[in-house]
Amino acid sequence: MICRGSGILLHLSSLPSSFGIGDLGPEAYRWVDFLAESRQSFWQILPLSPTEPGYYNSPYHSTSAFAGNPLFISPFLLVKEGLLDKIEFEPWPDFPLGKVDYLRVIDFKRDLFQKAYEQFKSRRNKDEYEQFCLQEGRWLNDYALFVAIKSHFRGKTWSEWPCELRNRNPEALLSCQQELAEIINREKFFQYLFFKQWRSLYDYCHQKNIQVIGDIPIYVQYDSADVWSHPEIFKLDENRKPYVVAGVPPDYFSETGQRWGNPVYNWEVLKGKRYEWWVDRIAYNLRLFDLVRIDHFRGFQAYWEIPAEEETAIKGRWVEAPAMDFFTQLKRKFVCLPIIAEDLGIITPEVREVLNHFQFPGMKILLFAFGSDFPANPYLPHNFSPNCVAYTGTHDNNTVRGWWEKEATSEEKKRVFQYLGREIPLDELPLTMIRLLMMSVANLVIFPMQDILGLGEEARMNKPSTLLGNWEWRLLPDQVNPSLAKTLREMTEIYGRG
Repeated sequence: MICRGSGILLHLSSLPSSFGIGDLGPEAYRWVDFLAESRQSFWQILPLSPTEPGYYNSPYHSTSAFAGNPLFISPFLLVKEGLLDKIEFEPWPDFPLGKVDYLRVIDFKRDLFQKAYEQFKSRRNKDEYEQFCLQEGRWLNDYALFVAIKSHFRGKTWSEWPCELRNRNPEALLSCQQELAEIINREKFFQYLFFKQWRSLYDYCHQKNIQVIGDIPIYVQYDSADVWSHPEIFKLDENRKPYVVAGVPPDYFSETGQRWGNPVYNWEVLKGKRYEWWVDRIAYNLRLFDLVRIDHFRGFQAYWEIPAEEETAIKGRWVEAPAMDFFTQLKRKFVCLPIIAEDLGIITPEVREVLNHFQFPGMKILLFAFGSDFPANPYLPHNFSPNCVAYTGTHDNNTVRGWWEKEATSEEKKRVFQYLGREIPLDELPLTMIRLLMMSVANLVIFPMQDILGLGEEARMNKPSTLLGNWEWRLLPDQVNPSLAKTLREMTEIYGRG
């Protein structure tokens, strides 16, 4: 973050591939080559955690804060390793282009990876796999057991398991480990494959001078290995169910606020444990990524706590969290703490004090810049400070083109033209907005790939407060080409970011 740089936001699932979802195979390496050819220094992705159809395949609602998503495992690389026969997936299924059909991908890859597991079991030399299981045991053992037990009880939430398993009775857990050993070992194998393939791609990024920005959701899902195995660090009742949940209060955008439903942390217990679980989580992520964006950063200073029985967020309350002490402890553990703070929305002076004290860069969203407070809006480039990360939009926003066509008011459009000094055709708007940020003082600028391509609302990744149709958009193979790389490269070099 000391030097000027630029990069692209594109989740792994959005890459082209022959198997219905982006993965860690050849197309991912071609994507990194494109980043290098266009002189980009950063690749930002969304969380790599496992996703579930029951939670609409959102990477922000996962069964683990540590595990990787097996759907990203590349079948091509398994063939290369001799774990699959090429014949087993030819002809390729007729997956749709341009979007992920999660149910079809899950069915196809589950059968394929089971075959790879059967092949792996027959191998004599498993040293690398056993070393992985030993190194990652702090989270892997609980995760694999959680998945196995959940499968055994046909997907039931862990609080509905027999009380001896819900409460982690040692004898009951040992019995399950023995009875479900095959499923446990298979899940560990899938995690081994994922992390082996991710590490290879991550190393390739470094060879091409690309840094990877990961994403950490502040909260975890209740029905997860993390809450089941660490119930003491969350606010749970005697039945190990949340008595309060997370969300945000009513505001200009919502009269009832947002009730997210995640369990909230018991910060007193975490503090007494020297934040051990969070230290492990940060250390783990810094092995996978060069920088990490933390979603809903303000929750470290104060969070909105809602009684679990409430259907809306109206009757919640603000509860302080020990942000200064927490990050002070992290700074003592890590020589470098490369965090990007998601500080969007209403940020209090207390949160701003934490950001300034630790010099964490915040986020600036250009699509938010043309409201009634123009030209004093802090998201306008002339109001930036260097220590920030500027975006045209994020995965939660419409694309620039979609915003203009579907959301921007006539007054906002007028202000855009005033700021640019001229009226421009819609086809030029996305790259013009990108150029605005490229020439700004922001040390780092990041652009969703959809904006680089000038796509409309149909290419939006996520629409908050909706459940269906999100997380599906994918690149088409011919959308990444030398002409586009040349355009980006010239702009990057002109503004000193290459």
